[in-house]
Amino acid sequence: MPKKRKPDFSKPLEAVQDSAAETTDTGVEITNAEGKVIHFYTDRTYFNLPLVVIAGRPNVGKSTLFNRFVRKRMAIVDSTPGVTRDPVESTAFICGKPVHLMDTGGYKLDRDTGTMEAVMDELVAQKSLEMIKKADVIILLLEAGQITAEDEEFIQQLRPYWNKVVAAVNKTEGGRNMDDSWNYMKFGFNDLLFISADHGDNIQQLSDAVTARLDFSAVTEGYEESPIRIAILGKPNTGKSTLSNRLTHTENSIVSDYAGTTRDVVEGSFRYNGRDCIILDTAGIRRKAKVNEDVEYYSVNRAIKTLDECDIVFLMIDAQEGMSEQDKKICQLAYEHGRGIIFVLNKWDTQEKGRKVFKAAEENIKIMFGQMSWAPVLPLSAKNGDGLKNLMDMALELYTQLTHKIDTASLNIALKDWLFKFPPPATKTMHFHIRYMVQTSANPVSFLIFATRPDCVPGTYITYLKNRIRQDLGFDKIPVQLEIKASRQKWETREQN
Repeated sequence: MPKKRKPDFSKPLEAVQDSAAETTDTGVEITNAEGKVIHFYTDRTYFNLPLVVIAGRPNVGKSTLFNRFVRKRMAIVDSTPGVTRDPVESTAFICGKPVHLMDTGGYKLDRDTGTMEAVMDELVAQKSLEMIKKADVIILLLEAGQITAEDEEFIQQLRPYWNKVVAAVNKTEGGRNMDDSWNYMKFGFNDLLFISADHGDNIQQLSDAVTARLDFSAVTEGYEESPIRIAILGKPNTGKSTLSNRLTHTENSIVSDYAGTTRDVVEGSFRYNGRDCIILDTAGIRRKAKVNEDVEYYSVNRAIKTLDECDIVFLMIDAQEGMSEQDKKICQLAYEHGRGIIFVLNKWDTQEKGRKVFKAAEENIKIMFGQMSWAPVLPLSAKNGDGLKNLMDMALELYTQLTHKIDTASLNIALKDWLFKFPPPATKTMHFHIRYMVQTSANPVSFLIFATRPDCVPGTYITYLKNRIRQDLGFDKIPVQLEIKASRQKWETREQN
């Protein structure tokens, strides 16, 4: 029997057909605190957004509802209870109005005392309650059917915030279990909404109930430069979440010695030296042979997909364990995407002091990655904050190189000098002329060279040209892509034409 193919949840969710997720070209207008009318458009940036938190016990459909509102599969959805651990956040437009939407981990009452899973469940519960305190509106998601002890306990936890609660019973498609679900009214809810996050039933009514309780008068529209997006990748338990919390000055990511704590991609933001930055804390990536659960498969898939979104990769390496083959595979993926890469030797506070110790560790990495000797290697203690300034200074330097653009005229003056210093090899059977070069893209940095017989250009000469581009044009710490294409036209002739 063929093995069932696992779905790729990194692909966009199909367009939601209910009106709650749709906006028109005219936008939605409100009057702010200053009496100014503001139109909301989905392609613009807004600040001071009200916070909407989706909460409930495990496996009631919180992540499914979150994904429906944001119109893409951000949060991992699986039938396994307790999949979500760290809060997952995004801007969503509900009834055409922007909100800061947050998916939280399920409140779990039944725990295997004395196990690491029980410790994780307690951390998740604490984190969820912490987010609830900050919320402007709490969507309490319940499951159609019999009331459980976890429902009762969690509802009691919400009593201090009762005026912020919007109660919704999920999984009621086709009237399923609605008769039993009316028993939730005994807890004193003013209203009870019956929805299906999976099928989209009554999402409009829920959206209206949420936005009716929110104050949008403080929301302002702004224009911001593109932030630097940094993905933290590496094996499990290398300190990725600790670094993310340290940079954002928050406790958004749950930190534990338990390997595999992070599952979803946890996004945080901060400013450094006047630049906006977004940090993407990802799940630890293990060898495929060790991934035997669907949830971990989705987590690893999401982590790898961050390479499509980020500018720079912090490859976290446990200084106590050193490099591994898995680190090489992660690095290769980042290189293929053209991302800036920094090898971060975390937990450096556990190593012997001295410059020679770091030089030896740096040399080992250079040996393992012979083709990437240009990538920076930095020591760090994410726990203590040592080395954080050097790391972020290097990140800004890499971003400057990634976004650097060389005009074609200057590029070909440099190319002419390189060809003069080291002419292309030529024999009776291998003869070619390099005509001109252009930069085809920045971030990732890519160049295109036109030559008479591209198949005859040896790999060694391509490497020579790459090295010259890095050393002479200011790309000495990032990957550079170089492609050769056929052309018999000289640069000067092309300019005249």
